[in-house]
Amino acid sequence: MRLPEAVRTIKLPEMVKIEQIFPDDHLDDVEMSVRNAVLPLAATMEPGCTAAVLAGSRGIQHIDSIVKTVLNTLLASGIRPFIVPAMGSHGGGTSEGQEEILKSYGITEETMGVPINSSMDTEVIGFTPEGIEVHFSKPALEADYVIPVCRVKPHTDFSGPIESGICKMLAIGGGKHNGCSRLHREGFPALAHIIPDAAGVIIDKVEIPFALAIVENAFDKPHTIEAIPGSEIFSREPELLDLARSLMPRIKFDDVDVLIVEQIGKNISGTGMDPNIIGRDSYGQIPGAVPRVKRIIIEDLTEDSHGNAIGFGMADFILRRAFEKVDLGMTYTNGMASGNPEGARIPVIAETEEEALRAAIQTAHQTDIDNPKIVRIKDTLHLSEIEISANMLGLCSDDKEFRIVL
Repeated sequence: MRLPEAVRTIKLPEMVKIEQIFPDDHLDDVEMSVRNAVLPLAATMEPGCTAAVLAGSRGIQHIDSIVKTVLNTLLASGIRPFIVPAMGSHGGGTSEGQEEILKSYGITEETMGVPINSSMDTEVIGFTPEGIEVHFSKPALEADYVIPVCRVKPHTDFSGPIESGICKMLAIGGGKHNGCSRLHREGFPALAHIIPDAAGVIIDKVEIPFALAIVENAFDKPHTIEAIPGSEIFSREPELLDLARSLMPRIKFDDVDVLIVEQIGKNISGTGMDPNIIGRDSYGQIPGAVPRVKRIIIEDLTEDSHGNAIGFGMADFILRRAFEKVDLGMTYTNGMASGNPEGARIPVIAETEEEALRAAIQTAHQTDIDNPKIVRIKDTLHLSEIEISANMLGLCSDDKEFRIVL
């Protein structure tokens, strides 16, 4: 990228590491918490029956041991479980791709000790009140029970009493590529009611003894783990969503000229980086959201994304090393299936962080180029230790919110 000579003379600010202070309440013994939650409900299941345990594509901390503990508890109760990947169109919308995602989380037939059926085949099991067909995994339908294991958190593209969690795993994840594509055709705002409607069809047609719901704190650690009976999903999930929203980390600055994101990825957010954190989605600044960010630079793509670069479209600049990891097939499949091709757009490619930063400062409208406000984060999950330009230190005087890292 050729920069004007005037841009090359911009004096880049000194960066300072700070700690944003968030509560860190979390579960110390995750396996025991899972076992204690699952055991009473597993005891109500018929011994000898089969159970399809739904595992998703999100980067949940301890997800391998959580799924393993669920499986072991079911086995000890005489249930015959197997794993079904429930991740919509992720993994390129293929059986092999979805198994590869589970493998990257340590979930394989060898490590879990049970079969994995990653077939993408679905059946239409009903229709929403609006007449939209509801797809669900054939292997899961063949089981006596279906048990979702998922995280509850705010969604990246719509808001409502039910967002990302149990209902979404059932309707979008369990619907595989067919169901995911069909529901997303209605557009993101409509998902706020379409996902619960579709999940309601599934809950009526499938025996769900319980769903295991995980809520994480600001440090991506399990804060709450609950086994929710199928009949209580619609009443309990909104309460867990409120809890998850209250625990979310954030960037504690309202206005940022340039945000540097060291990595994005599907294991970090369904959209690569969380719009709830950066205040921007694939269409630009979210009205009323903070921070208000003028330019975004992405430096890398996580290995666990397997080349899926959905989310690049929210940025203005990316580094070449990130671009070279892109699998366009994976990215476009996700973008098309989710009705969000905008998220798959490729921004301006820079060779180095310095080149990208100079270009970002130069093009950030109404920015004092001699005194820009710059924030660097690892990703949208890890917001405790971040870097800011030294000129922002005056905004960090509250010692209950910030700590300077020496």
